Amino acid sequence: MTIAVTGAGGQLGRLVVDDLLARGVPAAEIVAGTRRPEALADLAGRGVQVRHVDFDDVASLDAAFAGAEKVLVVSGTDFGRRAAQHEAAAAAAQRAGASLVAYTSAPYAGTTTMLLAAEHRASEEAIRALGVPFAFLRNSWYFENYTAQLPTFLEHGAIVGAAGDGRVSGAARADFAAAAAAVLATEGHENAVYELGGEPPFTLGQLADVVSKATDRPVAYREVPAEELRTILLGAGLPEPMAAILADVDTHIAQGALFTDTGDLTRLIGRPTSSLEDAVAAAVAAL
Repeated sequence: MTIAVTGAGGQLGRLVVDDLLARGVPAAEIVAGTRRPEALADLAGRGVQVRHVDFDDVASLDAAFAGAEKVLVVSGTDFGRRAAQHEAAAAAAQRAGASLVAYTSAPYAGTTTMLLAAEHRASEEAIRALGVPFAFLRNSWYFENYTAQLPTFLEHGAIVGAAGDGRVSGAARADFAAAAAAVLATEGHENAVYELGGEPPFTLGQLADVVSKATDRPVAYREVPAEELRTILLGAGLPEPMAAILADVDTHIAQGALFTDTGDLTRLIGRPTSSLEDAVAAAVAAL
């Protein structure tokens, strides 16, 4: 069985490939797709098939997925163009005869009004319309989305947000990668929709407490209106579309959009999810 993973040069895709190898999937049966094959020379040296993948190049998709029985389409970063790109990748997997197309989506993509999920919803609809067996991996927030901001939190002594007491079912990126690898390496996931999130959930206020304890420096959560948060993000240098999307995410956190209690993530990976405390401690150690 050959398994193809797109975005293998990125953070999530690379972790999926590493997890497949750790699970004992033969390297020769893994296709690592990336725009820059030269960057994955180490995987090629281990016997992984490194192939060029560009969502905008149908020929590259057909060549990369040739012989693949399962394909993971890791959602791209070309905002505004992603739905068409993901549909193109899924269609190429279908032409290759894949028995499963897995796609990394967003929480409650079929119903949420969160701006970040709009392209995911369109992507899911397009994949369903193709008629190819699918698995939607609706990943909640990565711990890394917050731990990457540690220097800013410490500089200002605050985590600024508009999330209220909304709970986030966050987990480490590696946990979500392990779930994807489990779906690819095992059977029985056709037409499944997994709402994936870590346990226990946390509020941004609790995140601030964890950061304070890990750094022994005072960090508080400061609640602001969503529009003020957007202005702050713009002032920090984010482009307008991304500032609007992130402010909207916080608004939806307050409404429960990033909370899930399905237990899907724990079941798929066969262990408890990583803890927020460990993730913050590791990020602090890396500073």
